[in-house]
Amino acid sequence: MQTHDVFVIGAGLAGLRCAVELAARGREVVVLEAADRVGGRQRTDRVDDFTLDRGFHVLNTAYPAVRASVDVDRLGVRAFPTAVRVRRTDGTMATLGHPLRHPNLVPATLASGFVTRRDLAGLLRWLGPIALRPGVAVTRPDGTIGKGWDAAGLTGPLRTEVLSPFFSGILADASESTSNTYVRLLARSFLPAGAGLPRDGIGALPRALASRARAAGADIRVGRAVSRLRRRENRWEVRALGEGRLLARDVVVAVGAESLDVLMDVPVPATRGLQTWWFAAEEPPVSAIITVDGTREGPIVNSLAISATIPEAAPRGRHLIQATCLWAPDRAAPEPEVRAQLTRLWGRASASWELLRRDDIPHALPALPPPMRRPSPARIGDGLHIAGDHRETPSIQGALLSGMRAARSVLEGG
Repeated sequence: MQTHDVFVIGAGLAGLRCAVELAARGREVVVLEAADRVGGRQRTDRVDDFTLDRGFHVLNTAYPAVRASVDVDRLGVRAFPTAVRVRRTDGTMATLGHPLRHPNLVPATLASGFVTRRDLAGLLRWLGPIALRPGVAVTRPDGTIGKGWDAAGLTGPLRTEVLSPFFSGILADASESTSNTYVRLLARSFLPAGAGLPRDGIGALPRALASRARAAGADIRVGRAVSRLRRRENRWEVRALGEGRLLARDVVVAVGAESLDVLMDVPVPATRGLQTWWFAAEEPPVSAIITVDGTREGPIVNSLAISATIPEAAPRGRHLIQATCLWAPDRAAPEPEVRAQLTRLWGRASASWELLRRDDIPHALPALPPPMRRPSPARIGDGLHIAGDHRETPSIQGALLSGMRAARSVLEGG
């Protein structure tokens, strides 16, 4: 029988951040992870010398919790262009870029047809208050993002062909039913810095956290699926693959939202899914800018040539492109439909792209309908704590914050 201070079940971002904080405060921490490596949903594989994340990820280095958790500079984050390339309803392609970061795109942005006075005024009404006074804006009544755009008068092509398809890929929600307050906060977070990826893929983030946790004294054990958690003799008993009887005063459950009810009697939060297709090309794609389909004619919600920004993601002389679709449990996007849409987005050259892998991620993100929830309590029982982005917001920021809050909950318990 092994007795420890704290068990953290799950070595995703929330669990690892919790372990870092507890170990740094002198607690004896054991992290039990079912998979063969740390990371949870943030995983990266090497496939035929290509760097493939498990699904399409982006890392916003402006997130305060990211900068408080790891040395961002050592991750070697490369920022994607702060711009979007859009297939218009008439079949032509248009480009919109951040005027300060990409002044060379200002003429294309003005000529796109999306920059109308009415839509710009609506965009300012929607984003302006939360950009200038976020503390005040989040206290106002919340609704869906669709109703938020309606109220702001944002009803033209900028919404229907750009914002709506763009955010549907970020939120895994094409119904415009996510919290308006959350989407505005999300949009605001990208104003000071662009999104990108570490040069070695999104898996570099949990690896950096795991390294920090181990340096602080945490014991991280992979391949240790937990099958039972119960209260015995004022301690928590944990049964895990490859382990004997484990006891601890505190347990932090930091598994994915879809797995919570396996270990504890709590409601399972609703989740949304995504599906990502990874392609290899011999010739460079026509653009390095993320591409969305304003026509909605096909399953793809966004596509991006990853290697145009991160050359190390592909072998020399080859190129890596992702295409992400919304996940539908009753119907996976057929490859012929995906390829037909790729031809409309990228041209005929895409017909020769080699399919490297398809990632089906039915629980990519927790759903966040209005009103935007306040952070849920980390402590849910005597010595029992819970962490994950389903307790905060569906984001890397939310996962890391939740891990820190769970650690504080353990420390405050004595």
